[in-house]
Amino acid sequence: MTELSVNVDHVATLRQARGGTEPDPIETAILALDAGASGITVHLREDRRHIQDEDVARMRALRRGVMNLEMALTDEMVQIALQVKPERATLVPEKRQELTTEGGLDLKHNGPRIREGCARLEGAGIEVSLFLDPDPVTIQAAPATGATIVEIHTGAYANAKGAAVDRELQRIHAAARELTRLGIAPHAGHGLNVANVRPLLRLHPFGELAIGHSIISRAVLVGMKQAVREMLDAIHSP
Repeated sequence: MTELSVNVDHVATLRQARGGTEPDPIETAILALDAGASGITVHLREDRRHIQDEDVARMRALRRGVMNLEMALTDEMVQIALQVKPERATLVPEKRQELTTEGGLDLKHNGPRIREGCARLEGAGIEVSLFLDPDPVTIQAAPATGATIVEIHTGAYANAKGAAVDRELQRIHAAARELTRLGIAPHAGHGLNVANVRPLLRLHPFGELAIGHSIISRAVLVGMKQAVREMLDAIHSP
C-alpha cells in the first residue's frame, strides 16, 4: 500500500511571513499523522526561509512516523542530520532564488560527493533517498551512490498538458521499473494533488508519495486532518 509523507514546509512559510510562532508546523505534523500520514517531510534550507533548526529538533522529538529531512549536500546540513538522526534524509539540489526545488540531483557531475555523503549518513543509521529526475542516464547512476531510495521528481508530469501528460507518465513509469530492477525503492513527489495521483499509481505502486503544497493549500479551507484524509482517499481509491 502506498504511504503518504506530508511536507509541512509551507506552514512554516506562513509563520515566517509574520515572524511569530503561528501556525506551528509541528502541530500541523501531529494532525497529519493523526489523520493517517505515515511520515513528515521538512526541508531545512540553507537560507532558513521556512523550516528552522528548532523545528527540526522539535519534529525529531515527536518520535512518530518517518521523519524525512530534505537537505542540500553541504557540510553544515550533513552535520545537522548526523546530530538529529532522522529516519531518512533526502538529498536535493538547492538554489538560493528558487521558490521550490526545481529539479533532481546531478549525479553525472556530483556522483563522488553524493556517494561520500550517502556513506556518512547511512553510517549513522540514516536511510538515504535521492531526489532525481526520471532520466534514464541519471537512474542508471543511482546504484553507485549507495542510496536505497530514489524519490522521482514528478514536477514535469504535474505541469504537463495534453499529450505531454502521457509522455511524462511513461518516463516516470520507466524510471520506477528500472529502479526496482536495480534494487532501489522508487518513491515519487513534487506537484502532486488529488487529481493527478491516481494516474501515477495506476502505472506503478509507489511505496511512498511525498506531498506538501496541495495538502497545505486545501487545509487552509477544510483543516489539516480533512485535507490529509482526502489525499489518502485519492491515493487508495480503486
